[in-house]
Order: sequence, then structure tokens, then C-alpha cells
Amino acid sequence: MISKFLVKSFVKNNENTKDSKVRNSYGTLGGIVGIIVNFVLFLIKFSVGMLVGSIAISADAFNNLSDAASSIITIIGFKMSNKPADAEHPFGHGRIEYLSALLVAFMVMLVGVQFIKSSVERILNPEIITFEFVPFILLLVSIGFKVWLSSFNKFIGNKINSSALKAAATDALGDVFTSSTVVISFLLAKFTSFPIDGYIGVFVALAILYAGFGLVKETLNPLLGESPDPELVNEICEKVLSYPPISGVHDLIVHNYGPGRIIASLHAEIPSDIDIMEIHNVIDKAEREVSRDLNLHLVIHMDPICIITDEIKETWDYVEKILRNYPEIKSMHDFRIVGEGEIKNLIFDIVLEASESGNKKKQEKMLANIKTAIKKEHPQYNCVITIDYDFM
Repeated sequence: MISKFLVKSFVKNNENTKDSKVRNSYGTLGGIVGIIVNFVLFLIKFSVGMLVGSIAISADAFNNLSDAASSIITIIGFKMSNKPADAEHPFGHGRIEYLSALLVAFMVMLVGVQFIKSSVERILNPEIITFEFVPFILLLVSIGFKVWLSSFNKFIGNKINSSALKAAATDALGDVFTSSTVVISFLLAKFTSFPIDGYIGVFVALAILYAGFGLVKETLNPLLGESPDPELVNEICEKVLSYPPISGVHDLIVHNYGPGRIIASLHAEIPSDIDIMEIHNVIDKAEREVSRDLNLHLVIHMDPICIITDEIKETWDYVEKILRNYPEIKSMHDFRIVGEGEIKNLIFDIVLEASESGNKKKQEKMLANIKTAIKKEHPQYNCVITIDYDFM
């Protein structure tokens, strides 16, 4: 309820999440709320940590302070990623959002490293922790704040599909776990004189490091070029196939230049006997409408499919039977027989997993074996086989 109220109050036209200005407003709101909540939590925990002399609570306090700084970076990242395209960056600056999230992740890890050192020093030189009821209640309240902040970031992160805000939600949920551990150690101090504070501090610091590592991995993936969202892939394929006479699609490649800046290309299979102007109009319409509906830029290449004859069907069945001996081959497309007379070219593409792309020697041997098998049954064909990779 509070999350929806904040969005309605501070984000104009909040339902139009495809608009870059609306998206930027969501990011700014998430950052400001994160700064306020985390700074308040820092003041509470730091005061408690100093009052009772707990390194674990102080470590958790500075973790919240780093989260507040992270929220500032998030706001700056959203502002910079919203800059329009220019001559040097023709696809815009959307990936700055990923870079800002990466910087946040490194800051989180730095805090973890610093407090491992402090916690080890506390183990070597233990100090007595005095349990007090009011600080204990304040720590419980701080956990409630973090639970809400995690749900808020998740809510707006899902609204605009922001990796930075989703990462912030995950980080806040991790803080709930670490803060709960700190509260337990503080409570145990009431019943034992064992210097558990330093050990809990190490545990909290390691949890912070682990969260930071997870954030680094999550933000590096889109920068390096990760597989696209399967739901988006299905949507693109289904929408393109809804335009007759397109009968199939393949070779879909999706490039991510930041949220709302996606470029996709694919091959659309069409009958070879259709009028070129007619199918050109269909392809133009599909590109325009699918791009608009999915908020991306789609480019479609036309692949004419041969009219099925007895010769093509018989040869297709035979080749398909051979390919079953190679489990690494996912599918076959662009199958056609070109030429007349006794010597013809048999042309088709096979699809392998992208992970197979580095094994060239294995592929060359496989192609040679396939060509030999086809030549044995159909000596009139010269085989031209192209290997495609499934990047989905």
C-alpha cells in the first residue's frame, strides 16, 4: 500500500513505464527512498553500536551507510543512462545503469573487507557487550524497515524491469538476514560472556561480501552479453509468426544496449513463389508493429522457402534421419535444392548450441561425416552446409 502510494504521489503518468522520463522518475524515487531509509538505519545502528560497544552492530550500520551511498549512485546512473544517443553512442547510454550497479556492488564488497578486519581484531581483543532493552527494540525496528525497503525496490524494479533496483531489493533482503544475525548475537550477549560479537561480525562481513559478489555477477552479465529473456524471445517469435504468410522464424539475435534499448534481428521463412512487393509490405508491417508493441527495434530478413516437391521431401527425410545421429544438432532450416540436371547443390543450415562455437575441429569432422553419408545415397548432390548457433 505504501509503495503504491509513493509511486502515485511522486511519479507522474506512472503506468507508462516504457517512457524514458517515467522510468527515470521511478529510479529517482527508488534512490531517494533508499537514501532516507538507509541513513536513518545507519544513525540507529551506529548509535546502538557505540552505546553497547558492538563491532557487529557497527559493521551492520556502515553497511547501511554504503547502501545509502549506493542509492545516490543509482540516481546518478538513471540520470546519465537517460541521456539521448549521440555520434559516439548511437544506441544511447542505457548501459550506464549497469555500470552504476556494478560500482554499487564493489562498494558493498569493500565494506565487507573492511569489517572482516575489524571483526578479527575484536576476536583477538574481545570486549564485553552489555545487553540493553531499548537498543534491542531499535534493532528489531530496523529489520522491519529493511523488509519494507526490499519489497519497495522489488515492486518498482519489476514495474520498470530495472536490474539496478532489483539488485537493491536483493541487497536489502540480504541485509535483513545479516541484521537478524546481529540481533541474535546481541541477545545472546545477555546470557553468555563468550566473545561472540567478533565471530558474528566476521559472519556478517562474509555475508556482505557474498551479496556484493552476487551483485557483481548480476551486473556483469548484461555488459558481457547474456542470453535474452526467454519470455521476450517467445513474444517476438509468436508475434512475427502471426503475420501470414510467414511460416517460420530462426536465427533470432537480441542485443541489449540498456533497459528499453533492445535491437533484435531474425530470419522469417516465406514461400518462394509469393510476390516480392506483397511480402515486403508484410515484413515492413511486422517490423514496425512488433517494434512498437515490445519497445525494441526489430529487423527481419526474408528467407524464401522452396515449394515442396517429391524430390525435396524425400531428400529432407533422408537428411533428417542422418542428423538424428548427432544429438548436438538442435534443428535444420533453409533446406533447398538448387540447379538442374545430374549435378545439384543441396543447401541447408544446422543449428548448434552457442557453447559449441569454439570446437571447430569437432564441427569440421561432423560436417565431413554428414556430407559423406548424403553423398553415398545421393551422389548427384554437392552439399553446402552452414552452421548456425542458438544464442537464446
